Amino acid sequence: MPALDSSGLALGPTTVSLLVDACGQYHRRVLIRCTAKLLRAIGTPTASRVDAPPSDKDWYANLLWFSGRKCVLLTHAGTLFSVFVPEVPVVDLRPFGGFVVPVIEASVRSEGLSVNIFGPLDPDGVGVAKTANRSVLGCMNDLALHCEY
Repeated sequence: MPALDSSGLALGPTTVSLLVDACGQYHRRVLIRCTAKLLRAIGTPTASRVDAPPSDKDWYANLLWFSGRKCVLLTHAGTLFSVFVPEVPVVDLRPFGGFVVPVIEASVRSEGLSVNIFGPLDPDGVGVAKTANRSVLGCMNDLALHCEY
């Protein structure tokens, strides 16, 4: 069993985003890949960002501006399931896990899906990283154009 830090992140030469539950089972940490604009808004220092290879289980997040209001667009990399959150004050984005998990859960429920369809979502287990998949970002940009109209 690898050594773990206080947040359940495996330590070692290859940083793997894992959480260990009370039964000792490993779960992949929820990873939100944010655009540089959103990383600045939430104030995430470089040192606290997760260094993990891209996965279809990652979520991508972008900060958008419509009519002078901040909005957040979240997209699941593997399914392109997207959540648009209008008029978000920056203060609501901190802590980021406390913002994204309830938003994703509410959107999943509104579609009549199981809350765990994307795996366990724990506000304290959310990791933040830089974007890594330009295809997902392209889909998000296309969706953002549709949201604007």
